[in-house]
Amino acid sequence: MKLAFVIPAYNEEALIGKCLASVLAEIRRSGVPADVIVVNNASTDRTGEIARSFDGVRVVDEPKKGLVNARDAGFAASEGYELVANIDSDTIVPEGWLDVVYREFDKDPKLVCVSGPYIYYDMAAHNRFLVGMFYGLTYLIYLLNRFVLRVGSVVQGGNFVFKRAAWAAVGGYDRSIDFFGEDTDVAVRLSKVGGVKWTFALKMKTSGRRLEKEGVFRTAGTYTLNFFWVTFRGKPVTKEYNDIRS
Repeated sequence: MKLAFVIPAYNEEALIGKCLASVLAEIRRSGVPADVIVVNNASTDRTGEIARSFDGVRVVDEPKKGLVNARDAGFAASEGYELVANIDSDTIVPEGWLDVVYREFDKDPKLVCVSGPYIYYDMAAHNRFLVGMFYGLTYLIYLLNRFVLRVGSVVQGGNFVFKRAAWAAVGGYDRSIDFFGEDTDVAVRLSKVGGVKWTFALKMKTSGRRLEKEGVFRTAGTYTLNFFWVTFRGKPVTKEYNDIRS
């Protein structure tokens, strides 16, 4: 199955280069047929310029600011690819990531989406410990929602891959969602047409700048609130968010 990476980027000149270098290195290592699409989302810095400087990277401009707007523009540009890997511009793809993706889809033909946790490479040790505890709870909620209550699943925004046909079948992105809850919306709707798996095997490195800036407990609380709100009410409760770039 051919795969396209979709990477939304708003004013990410400081980190987009590291992200793209890791993606291209993983593609070369794995040998899989993959494309890389950066969605330059209303950036006012050198994000687009830096992305265009990488061979093998296609840049799509989305003037309407917002994470979901950018993901949707990237999804439209990924036509012709069976799998869409949704990552963020502050992530670093670890070696072996694509091996896990293809292994999961190969062993389960009913699987439509796979996701996994973040590894916050630049956070203090005590905060990484707290995040680890949070992910333990996340896994329990995943098991409950997917296999017991059957009301959805868990998807980590910035670290998920879905089958393009499945996402098109459920209507694609809901652009009324700005930021919080977009990943849960993916999990809930895709779970209606196939399996949505969350696994510790699919780890993604990322910056912990939001958690460090806003606090681990506050950030976790906001995401948890919107997770349950989208799962059981269909829409996130939190509309506003901060752009944190340092």
